[in-house]
This record gives sequence, structure tokens and C-alpha cells, in this order.
Amino acid sequence: MAYTSNLATVVQPDLRYLLEQLYQGKQLYSYRNGQTIPMTDHGVCVVCRGVVQLSTFYSSGDEALLGLAVPSMPFGIPLSLIDPYQAIALSDVDLMHFTLSEIEQSPTLTQGIFPQISRRLRQTEAFLSLAGHRRVEDRLRQLLWLLKNELGHPEPEGICLSVRLTHQHLANAIGTTRVTVTRLLGQFKKENWLMINSDHHIVILGN
Repeated sequence: MAYTSNLATVVQPDLRYLLEQLYQGKQLYSYRNGQTIPMTDHGVCVVCRGVVQLSTFYSSGDEALLGLAVPSMPFGIPLSLIDPYQAIALSDVDLMHFTLSEIEQSPTLTQGIFPQISRRLRQTEAFLSLAGHRRVEDRLRQLLWLLKNELGHPEPEGICLSVRLTHQHLANAIGTTRVTVTRLLGQFKKENWLMINSDHHIVILGN
């Protein structure tokens, strides 16, 4: 089934605003693009700015994309059974850290985080559904539609992904090689379905 719903537009409280109101003065942790984000067994991070890539590694050493944590989304070892579980900043990011006890003791915080956990679950299912497409071309096209809905913002030419994704990032997400992704992106550009802008971000042109 095609991934068509825009997760970012699901009606929900603004968790970032809630955090600002409840936790004024609480420390923000900042990481630069490409940095690995440390995690603990007893805490959860909430993205306040930027995008975080969540991934794991197979025994072969190949990396697999698990999801993308965008603003207001929580992530952390307590929310996953995957081992190893890695978080890397895909852009400059700001995070708030909360212990599990802080979340458990604040009904307001718990209520604010729950819709975002549900949003992460829907995103995870959308990533899993990519495997149902046998053709790599279809998996890549569907992945780009998913990313358009999660990370896209309108520009005159089309919908631009807000972070720069390498061909290897895309290959890891759909279980193929960087060379194959490069070839298919070239094909999509010839079809006038996407373009790469001057900042090397993907812009989706198709409907």
C-alpha cells in the first residue's frame, strides 16, 4: 500500500511549546551534523530542532535505517529493543534529555510525549512497508514519498527535503547499493520527477 498520509500534519499538541513552558531553563544538548548522539538505558531524548537518524548494524557490518526523529519526537534505548541502536545528527540538532522517572512523574509530559511515540510507530510501519515492494525502483520512489511527507517543505520548484541525504543513506533505507541508488536517481531526474538543488538537497517534483 502506498504511503500517503503526512505524519507532520496529524492533529497533536505542540510538544516543543509544552517543553518550553514546563521546563524553562532546562539544559539543551546541541550536536553538529554527523555527530553520534550518546544515549543511556534510563533516559529519553526529545528533538527540539533538527533531524536525527536512528539506525542499527547487521552482523555483516551493513547499516540499516530504522527511522528519523524530527522535531517533537522522542527517541532512546528505552523505546527500542534493537541492539545495536545508534542515533546520528542528520543536521545540527538541539535535544532535551529526560529520565524515565521525570516522564513517569509528570502526567502533562507523559500526555505530550504519547502522540509523538504514536507518530514514531506510524513512521516505523511506513518504513517496514517498503520491503513489500519487490522492485528496488519502487522501494526508492516510495521512500522518497515518505521522506517528502516527513521532511519536506514547499519551494517554488516542488517539495524540498529539509536535510541533505547521501545516496548511501537512501541505499541503507531500502536494502540496496549506493550505485543502484545513484542510477535510479539519475533515471528519476530524466523523468522530471525530482531534481537536486544548489544546496544538494532532493526536491520532489512529481505529484
